[in-house]
Amino acid sequence: MRVGIIALLHESNTFISEPTTLREFEQDMLLTGEAIRERMAGMKHEVGGFFAALDEAGVTAVPIFAARALPYGTISADAWNALMSALDAALDHTENLDGILVAPHGATVSEEHRDADGSWLRHLRFRVGYDLPIIGTIDPHTNLSPLMVDSTDVLTAYRTNPHIDQLERGQEAARLMIRTLKKEIVPTQAAVYPPMAINIEAQNTSEQPCVALYQLAEEIRQRPGVLSASIVLGFPYADVTEMGSSVIVVTDNQPKLAQQYAAELGEAMWNRREEFAGKMISVHDALDKCAQLPSPVCLLDMGDNVGGGSPADGTILLHALHEKLMGPTVVCLADPAAVKQAEAAGAGNRATLTMGAKTDNLHGEPFTAEVTVVSFNDGKFSDSRTRHGGFTNYDQGRTAVVRTDTDITIVLTTRRMVPFSLHQLTSCDLDPAAFRYLVAKGVQAPLAAYQEVCPSIVRINTPGVTTADVVTLPYEHRRKPLYPWEGDAEWVR
Repeated sequence: MRVGIIALLHESNTFISEPTTLREFEQDMLLTGEAIRERMAGMKHEVGGFFAALDEAGVTAVPIFAARALPYGTISADAWNALMSALDAALDHTENLDGILVAPHGATVSEEHRDADGSWLRHLRFRVGYDLPIIGTIDPHTNLSPLMVDSTDVLTAYRTNPHIDQLERGQEAARLMIRTLKKEIVPTQAAVYPPMAINIEAQNTSEQPCVALYQLAEEIRQRPGVLSASIVLGFPYADVTEMGSSVIVVTDNQPKLAQQYAAELGEAMWNRREEFAGKMISVHDALDKCAQLPSPVCLLDMGDNVGGGSPADGTILLHALHEKLMGPTVVCLADPAAVKQAEAAGAGNRATLTMGAKTDNLHGEPFTAEVTVVSFNDGKFSDSRTRHGGFTNYDQGRTAVVRTDTDITIVLTTRRMVPFSLHQLTSCDLDPAAFRYLVAKGVQAPLAAYQEVCPSIVRINTPGVTTADVVTLPYEHRRKPLYPWEGDAEWVR
């Protein structure tokens, strides 16, 4: 048996004014053929799981196409057309497949195709026909569309947020493919779409209200005839018709049972919609609360959530910490211009720098201060532990470390970096435990790393393109009614 592998991963924040271009994919990952195996086999990523399970079963893995870019704005039309052309060319050179394993993100938006994942999965289905099984994984931040479901035989979502089970979900998908090809099972999937969106603040799968919902999903997975059950939390920062939460259940050739169990799981989600609305603590209330908490305290800057596509240069928390003289603090800012200014001053010297808030006016005002330039490094680091995203090698570009007279250490990076790993700090010779406050520009993704050193975690409702207060964002395309925007929304079954 020969099974193809295709991955196209991008979380698109449509509230960002700048588009994601082809250059972002080229900097991160844009591969075809055997280069995919060389890069991803052995990774703790779903594609690594595809390779591992196929190899274990003696099935030939045929890598076709893999593209990934860090979350950012809507993918430009030129970039999307280039990606699709590359995918088509790779498919043209691939023969004699028995099935295809796919890894769409699920929250990808292009300028011409708002449901970009549904678009490319439908295109793939038309190319290979309806007899060839297409089975895949999705990120739980998927905005699921009927087109995605109709174009595939199975979609299974990661079960953790932070995402630390991607390898296992890739293995699960590959094993379902093998069983399908051996004619041991006939997968049939059903999805339901309660008219609600789960707030990003409430999407930690190890905390309530998620825990109870995921326990029910696990119970359903253990029922006779069930092959998979997935909770799709959704991604509220993509202004598309499909935006919102959903569930998928896959059974062995029992479509009515799949629909029944999906409705049961969707009903449980809908009944807890008020619990999924988030708490949204303001900056000043959060910092007042922090004074009583055990140290170090991780301050999650939700409005500048890099994993949700934000610019990573928000300064609102930085200004507040500076004004309140909160004590030893570390903050990371993506600001290539400030890195160059620090380099011009030189390590060990004093300089007045204007840092951050250079992308837009949504994430605070630039922070100007006299600083001591501490050090520089190339910004490359790695982490051997399983972290959110499944990747282990990182590159935030040329990096400068500076310190203010108010005891705030600022890590200035040339490239945006999601705070997946504490090695972002330790690679700069910074000890996370030495700080009273660690600002992480995220909501759930940083937890897998930061919980190891921070007994206290505080999520702060800062403004920005990833604000937790989603009802303030300027949606134009979302479906209506949709809770919490329409508080009296009803689910018509």
